[in-house]
Amino acid sequence: MEFLTSDEFKRQSLPGVRLEQIIAAHNAPSARLSITRITVEPGCVQARHRHAAAEQTWLALGGAGRLLLADGATKPIRAGDAVRFADGDVHGIENTGGVPFVYLSITAPPIDSSPPTPA
Repeated sequence: MEFLTSDEFKRQSLPGVRLEQIIAAHNAPSARLSITRITVEPGCVQARHRHAAAEQTWLALGGAGRLLLADGATKPIRAGDAVRFADGDVHGIENTGGVPFVYLSITAPPIDSSPPTPA
């Protein structure tokens, strides 16, 4: 068992996007999944990208935005929604609201915190 406090989360910042790795190799060496909380500030974008060998499930916790999908497609997302991306699915997010868009990303198998492959 691992019991983790927020002091043990790994944090990264990109322009307008903050990541907190809650469960990842640095603090809970799971071979099955990682959990990251992502905050996208109003008007900011987490660019389209893909993970060749990992699936992700996103659970929207707060705010509203637009999913950025393959071939320029988009889909609205808001607090309470969930979406799953299979291995290799193109995905990103644009915060279209006036408050931060916050979501949990559950990734299996775990991926490290290096930048994903752009789409």
